[in-house]
Amino acid sequence: MERQVPKNVRQIGNVSDSPKIYVEDYVDTFFAQLCEKCEKAGNGPMGAFLVGDIQYGDEEDYVYIYGAIQMHDLKMSGNEYVIDESTWKHAYEDCKQYFEDGEMLGWFVAHPGVPLTPEASTVKLHKKSFPKKNTVFIMKDPVEKDETYYVHKMNDLMEIGGHYTYYEKNPCMQNYMISSRKKNGAFPTETVEDRAAKDFRNLVRKRGDRQRGKRPGGLMYAASACLVLILVVMGVSLLNSFDRMQSVQNTLDTLAGATDTVETSGPVTAVTQDDGSGDGANDAAGDGKGDEGTASKEGQDSGDAQSDNGQASADDEDNSTGDGSGTDAAQPDNGNSADVQASDSSSASAQSDEAGSSGEIIVTQGNGSDGVYTVEEGDTLAIISRKIYGDVTHVDAICRMNGITDGNLIYVGQKLLLP
Repeated sequence: MERQVPKNVRQIGNVSDSPKIYVEDYVDTFFAQLCEKCEKAGNGPMGAFLVGDIQYGDEEDYVYIYGAIQMHDLKMSGNEYVIDESTWKHAYEDCKQYFEDGEMLGWFVAHPGVPLTPEASTVKLHKKSFPKKNTVFIMKDPVEKDETYYVHKMNDLMEIGGHYTYYEKNPCMQNYMISSRKKNGAFPTETVEDRAAKDFRNLVRKRGDRQRGKRPGGLMYAASACLVLILVVMGVSLLNSFDRMQSVQNTLDTLAGATDTVETSGPVTAVTQDDGSGDGANDAAGDGKGDEGTASKEGQDSGDAQSDNGQASADDEDNSTGDGSGTDAAQPDNGNSADVQASDSSSASAQSDEAGSSGEIIVTQGNGSDGVYTVEEGDTLAIISRKIYGDVTHVDAICRMNGITDGNLIYVGQKLLLP
């Protein structure tokens, strides 16, 4: 069965050589245990058979080592390693018991104080024991912890620059290691090393779980943060709107109170216009009635009140002349009256020039000067705009300032805020 290339790996050395060698983490831990035993036992070597499988490809070959079986007895004859029949027998039995589908494809030797270069006799022993291509021979110094990998290819043992250590579930090797500890006894350092390997595997698994659950959690966090931000912005906007509305309401209440309490004293100055401008004013008022709607009278009482106010103003003006004659105040024989009329005519003429040649209605000096305009009879929004600003471009601004949706619905006496 073709094996997939492991994903959780750790590179050791230069792995550009061929074939690619993958050693399972439990096997690497077992090698460390053998080195520990070898160092404590003395100068004799310790060995193990490598169990795994070899996969050949068109472009690359792969060697997977997922098991290791300790040699029953690795002997020395001079400088040569000797693997007797008894050692092979025990190895085959253990391989059949713990690694049913595994193949012995190499060997491992831990020997203190020996150079990590195989002798000619060692190469000969490997070719005899493992003649298959890409079989592996590993030499390791238990004191210095240095190791070297060799591969059987081109009829020789050739050094490989590096290999991979990979991590996955390996119950076969785990069961064998537990069994060997029960037979031989476990050193405290061995237990610690095995526990460290297990902790590392658990860390790798947890990291993988976090990576799988990270994306949904991150999206939920981002969505929650956006929702909170939107709520904060909406709250601030509502608070600002409430403050502005309250400020406008307070201003309106203040203006309404000031209008109700202030009494007008003194004479009312009328604006004199020639017949042409008067006709123009009436025509403009008439046109305003037809197009935009004029401010209608609110009952006869309102008209009478205005008439009474006008008469009272006239009476006051007559009384102010000192002789009780209304006609005398307007006669040119009185020098002061002539000067007043001339001044009023000049002011009216200047206002008529600003408003245009059509002769629109000109507002008196008092109405609208404080930022509030009181609607008079015959007024339309266009006429009010001409009175205050000299053109009709401010109609929309007056509507927005006073919340008017229909420009035709204004009435006499209504107070309008001027923008």
